[in-house]
Amino acid sequence: MTTTRIENVSRRRFVQGAAGLTVAVYLPSTWAADAGLGKAGGEVVGEVHFEPNAFVRIGSDNTVTVISKHVEMGQGSYTGLATIVAEELDAGWSQVRVEGAPADAGRYNNLFWGPTQGTGGSTAIANSWEQLRKAGASARAMLVAAAAKQWKVPADEVSVSEGIVMHERSKHKASFGQLAKAAARETVPSEVRLKDPTDFKLIGKVAPRRDSADKINGKATFTQDVHLPGMLTAVVAHPPRFGATVKSFDAAKAKAIKGVVDVVQIPNGVAVLAKDTWTAKKGRDALEVVWDESSAFKLGSDAIFAKYHELAKSPGATARKDGNPDAAFAPPARVLRAAYDFPYLAHAAMEPLNCVVRFGKDHCEIWNGEQFQTIDQMKVAALLGLKPEQVTIHMLYAGGSFGRRANKDSDYVVEAASIAKAIGGRAPVKLVWLREDDTKGGYYRPAFHHVLEAALDAQGRLTGWRHRLVGQSILTGSAFESMMVKDGIDVVSVEGAANLPYAIANVEVDLHTPKDIGVPVLWWRSVGSTHTAYSTETFLDEVAAAVGQDPVAYRLALLDKHPRHAGVLKLATEKAGWSVPLAAGASGDKRGRGVAVHESFNTFVAQVAEVTVKSDGSVKVDRIVCAVDCGIAVNPDNVRSQVEGSVGFGLSAALHGAITLKDGVVEQSNFHEYAPIRINEMPKVEVHIVPSTEKPTGIGEPGVPPVAPAVANAIAAATGKRVRNLPISAEQIKG
Repeated sequence: MTTTRIENVSRRRFVQGAAGLTVAVYLPSTWAADAGLGKAGGEVVGEVHFEPNAFVRIGSDNTVTVISKHVEMGQGSYTGLATIVAEELDAGWSQVRVEGAPADAGRYNNLFWGPTQGTGGSTAIANSWEQLRKAGASARAMLVAAAAKQWKVPADEVSVSEGIVMHERSKHKASFGQLAKAAARETVPSEVRLKDPTDFKLIGKVAPRRDSADKINGKATFTQDVHLPGMLTAVVAHPPRFGATVKSFDAAKAKAIKGVVDVVQIPNGVAVLAKDTWTAKKGRDALEVVWDESSAFKLGSDAIFAKYHELAKSPGATARKDGNPDAAFAPPARVLRAAYDFPYLAHAAMEPLNCVVRFGKDHCEIWNGEQFQTIDQMKVAALLGLKPEQVTIHMLYAGGSFGRRANKDSDYVVEAASIAKAIGGRAPVKLVWLREDDTKGGYYRPAFHHVLEAALDAQGRLTGWRHRLVGQSILTGSAFESMMVKDGIDVVSVEGAANLPYAIANVEVDLHTPKDIGVPVLWWRSVGSTHTAYSTETFLDEVAAAVGQDPVAYRLALLDKHPRHAGVLKLATEKAGWSVPLAAGASGDKRGRGVAVHESFNTFVAQVAEVTVKSDGSVKVDRIVCAVDCGIAVNPDNVRSQVEGSVGFGLSAALHGAITLKDGVVEQSNFHEYAPIRINEMPKVEVHIVPSTEKPTGIGEPGVPPVAPAVANAIAAATGKRVRNLPISAEQIKG
């Protein structure tokens, strides 16, 4: 149950239909009042008469509420999921509201993840597509059946449009709300007929986002908006090095600050609790903590990469082996070689991490921009000695995430619960991470080192490809290890490399996964493809240049068996005017155009970048042209928005992004040291969507991987300089 619909049980009706009792849990309205909550995701409607399934609820006021099992964190999931339901239901878009689902994997599991509820991997639309179409179609069928009985007409003569059920011959007409009671008495159909895509009225069209208005007028509820009676705000002093623990602390100065209520030790630090965030911060700053660093990680970035470079000198675990690579690389083959370094990257979402916990004897209640319901339930339950079902999670809006809130260890959620436990549950706790805590707090995109080699025969044909990767595993030690780490290969470490689409007869990809690097790592928007797309696409460009071929023609010749890769590549280059030379820049400037194509999350994206390089080596990205094949575009405007956002996100990392360590201490703290791109750095972006009848695939992440390599290839076209290490720097270009 989300915070937007917490109300008195007496105001609700549990509807008994032929399929049995539809059971939902509603919490007393006083709890919602306690929380001071707005109406995130939709407003409370009148009496509910019709709940045909777990995803659709129709009120007496004709409101259609779509229950979203996926968090809305800016990616448009509420709008996309509601569109799917409304299409098959034939609801009017203006009558549709969206509400976040409760934590209940039995009803709301991610169908791609097994019995686990959560949002990630660009799966929200893809895993819900048929499920929500059937949910909407079932509700529609029951409304039609109810109308046909009332009007004594054949059901196949009843039509539905814009939320109105009609029988043309008899001129009967009724709204969903008027038919809701009767529809609830109908049997839920075991099979439903879904629309032919040619009949879609909402899918494939532009529909206003369901979350925009509430975010503009202030109704939307984020974690920071939650206020419970007696609630305390906690700010935590974390150790400066990963793996360190509290040896001792003196809270006297912190407790002397007016408004500080308590100071408690928790497993990963010392929490200061106060009436508000600023007071808690001042108390945290006044703490005197002695850290035990006997087990702390103390290497700096240079030492980490030195270790990676040494590991790369020998073979790792085999992720892919086709043909006979050794023979392909034997003399007289011409061998090209390149090595790349990719730094740690922070997620840096606009909303820093936060969480509200209320802990009682037999129950724990959590308010959070919730992305990983099942994992968080399990981790918190284990900490507090509860059963997972005794942990209630209210899914609020999240101000971005990029993977950070889907934490495999439930780090900040468990931290909030630890504080509530440490004070014996005597008050609700709102944990707040300041921007500095967020930047230094770990769980970064892993740093990686890549070494690539290409073998060319006497005719210049690409006959061999070797790719060695060195970097930490995200999945090792997590609940996903048994499913996604096989024979020493973490699949997200090598995605985009092990499934390289180009037709090369002899391919070898291997991986080193160092176990002694103590920096916490996590998926980051588009995960392994963030580094594999860069290395493979810039290196292939280098190979094309070495044999004197156009990089687009060279790719297309190797993509004969991958028509969707080729399709986006052709569309992007056509729209970018690839065959037309770029206009010259100002005196002393060099201009170049580069291309990259990549598949991630079953979506295909090609991008063409146009850049201007100044004489001092500084780079201005002028234009990015994108082509995307994501199957049926449920909401094309949202697809374009996601790809545009991906370009900005990817450019931030390519031009500026790096988390570095010195003696184990993270050197960056806030946006002045870990900078996103500024508005003046954002290029003109064009997004072209390939028409498709394939099922929808992911769109939140696939626009990120091609950005950096397209820009780097454009720089090479302009200057002849290859950028091997990210972020891109003037020193590399001028050197």
